[in-house]
Amino acid sequence: MHPLLERARKKGNPLIKGNTATFLWEGKTAPHLIDDSHEWEDHPVSMEKIEPGLWSVTLTLPRDAYLEYAFMDPETHERLDDPLNPDHYLWNGLGAYNHFFYMPKGGPTPLALVEPGVARGKVTRHKVETDSMAVGDERTVYLYQPPVKRPVPLVVVYDGPDYLRRGKLATIVDNLIAQKRIRPVALALVQNGGQARVIEYGCSELTLGFIAERVVTLAREHLNLVDIIQKPGAYGIMGASMGGLMALYTGLRLPGMFGKVLSQSGAFSFPEHEFITSDLVRHLPKPKIDIWMDVGALEGLLDCNRRMQSLLKEKQYRVTYREYPGGHNYTAWRDDLWRGLEALFGK
Repeated sequence: MHPLLERARKKGNPLIKGNTATFLWEGKTAPHLIDDSHEWEDHPVSMEKIEPGLWSVTLTLPRDAYLEYAFMDPETHERLDDPLNPDHYLWNGLGAYNHFFYMPKGGPTPLALVEPGVARGKVTRHKVETDSMAVGDERTVYLYQPPVKRPVPLVVVYDGPDYLRRGKLATIVDNLIAQKRIRPVALALVQNGGQARVIEYGCSELTLGFIAERVVTLAREHLNLVDIIQKPGAYGIMGASMGGLMALYTGLRLPGMFGKVLSQSGAFSFPEHEFITSDLVRHLPKPKIDIWMDVGALEGLLDCNRRMQSLLKEKQYRVTYREYPGGHNYTAWRDDLWRGLEALFGK
């Protein structure tokens, strides 16, 4: 048996050495490797033959990177399970499962773990009528009340159920509050429009109306919130990918309500067409908002985030920007999320 294959059968795919990760495959023919850093099916990576029936490919990665990947049949484009990495299998939210791993200096944030003795906020599920401002007659909204009695700012979350389940947002907020790293905040986690998600998050004025008139009204009825009239801009807005674009758009259009914007991997162009957020930044008077942007150094939206950050800096916006060692997925957003919350709501 080839020594690399022997190691892989004991330790699993990929074999990590320094800043490299080597993937192995047994078979008469080799699949393609698809992954975050090569924009998945857009740029599949071919494997090289080591010996008859054994193939490999090596990637160079940051030593603290998190990467999701899969194998793909080059003829049928069907995804193939990795038999050498059977335990690391994750639903990607887009109709498929990905394998995943951390490089040696990386790892999941401990803030996503429920800690004994930490006071936990209360999450409740609600339905709100859309009033024709969103697809369907009603939409699910989860509300999170932190474990404090005093009025707190609200953070509205696009793709809220995904952030709640896959991003562990409520648990992260619980832990950050308990560690006194952020002031207490409430959350309104809004379900997306399913197949209409891209349309609703593509800088839609109707979505703004739905958030401001229906979601915030619901939150005020059930949560103990600070008065936005007395404290303009006290609320936050956040999202990832198209939700990250919509978060920035919401802050630009409604700064008196949402003065704190947290955008993760914002989809600021689609694919090369710039959304209207760029023109708003270029040509309108600068609103009083604080912006946190992060994006994966291993993902396809890196360039458009760099361009947006440069434009915001040029126009003298208050923006904090970070490139994390990962791709376009909820695990990477979860692991980096605390930084944005600390930047915007730190004590």
